[in-house]
Amino acid sequence: MTKLKLGPITEDKPVKVTLDLPGALHRDLVAYAKALAYETGQPITDPKRLIVPMLERFISTDRGFAKARRKPSQFPPKPKDPANGS
Repeated sequence: MTKLKLGPITEDKPVKVTLDLPGALHRDLVAYAKALAYETGQPITDPKRLIVPMLERFISTDRGFAKARRKPSQFPPKPKDPANGS
């Protein structure tokens, strides 16, 4: 079997985010969860739990983002928050 980009899913303090996924993407997440369970020997993970590690992996391997992150001038300025004066 091909080596998957994700490893075992770890526990972390969650932050609630709500979004709608296209049906095809959800089916792909279900299939990926099954493949990951087979590869790692762990029980099948709830496909929703794959989203965070996939996003983390995507961001950590995006060379353009890493380059932009090293040069703060690549990011637009932060909007001022009128509530706290910053």
